[in-house]
Amino acid sequence: MVATSVGITAEVLSSKGLISALASRIILAAAVIDDVLGLLVLAVVSSLARGRVNVAGLALTAAVALAFTLIVAKWGTRAARRMVPHVEPRMRIQDAQFTLSLCLLFALSLAAVYAGVAAIVGAFLAGMALSETVGTRVHDLAQGVAEFLVPFFLVGIGLNLKAGVFGEASTLALAVAILAAAIVSKLAGCGIAAFRLGRADALRIGTGMIPRGEVGLVVAQIGQSLGVITQQVYGVVVFMAVATTLIAPPFLAAAFRGAVPEKRSSQPG
Repeated sequence: MVATSVGITAEVLSSKGLISALASRIILAAAVIDDVLGLLVLAVVSSLARGRVNVAGLALTAAVALAFTLIVAKWGTRAARRMVPHVEPRMRIQDAQFTLSLCLLFALSLAAVYAGVAAIVGAFLAGMALSETVGTRVHDLAQGVAEFLVPFFLVGIGLNLKAGVFGEASTLALAVAILAAAIVSKLAGCGIAAFRLGRADALRIGTGMIPRGEVGLVVAQIGQSLGVITQQVYGVVVFMAVATTLIAPPFLAAAFRGAVPEKRSSQPG
C-alpha cells in the first residue's frame, strides 16, 4: 500500500491541461519517491520471507538495495547522457536507442536481483535514467510494447485470483476495510503534509496519491510467489489496487474543479 501508481492521475490531469500545476508536479514527484520507498520495503520483506531472520544479513541487504537505488537514481541520468551518444552510432541498427534502452532495462533488472531487490526496481531505475536522454521515438516504441504486454500481465493477475475468496464475509469485510484505509491514509497523510499550500491543493495532492495500480499488483504477485500471503490476502490486495485506480478519475475531477489550466498544456494535440 506504500507505492502510488500515478499513470491514471497523470492522464486525467494532462487531459484537463493541469499537468503543470503546482499540485500536479508535487503528485508526480511524490509518486516517484513513494515507488522507490515501497520497493525498498519490498526488498526487506522479501529477504525476511526467504528464511530465518538474520539481522546482519537483513541489514546488509537493505544497505545494498538502498545504495544501488540511490547510485542509479543520482548518477544514472548523467551516465546515460554520456553513454547513449557514444554507443548508439556504433550499433549500426535501426532504432538503436530503443535496443540500447532494452539492454539497459534487462541489465539493471539483473543487477537489482543480484543486489537483493526485486527486478522491478532495476527496471524502474532504468526508466528514470533514460527518461531525459532518449528521443520521443523510444517513448513511442516503449508505449507500444507496454500496450502489448499489459494484457498478459493482467491475465496473470486474474489467473492467480480466486474469486471464491470473496464469498467469505470476513474476506469481504477485510477488503472494504483495506480499501477505506488506502483512501484515508493518502488523503490524510499527503493532504496534511501539503496543507500549508492551502486547503484546495492539499485535497488535490491527497486525492492524486490514492491510486495504487500496477505497482501494488506486482508486489502482490511477488508476495504470493514467495508464499508469504494467502489467497484471501492476495484477493484483498488486488481488489484494493483495482478499486483505488477506478475511483481516482472522478475524485480528481471533483478535487480539481475550478483549477485554471496552464496555457502551454491546454493546446489541442
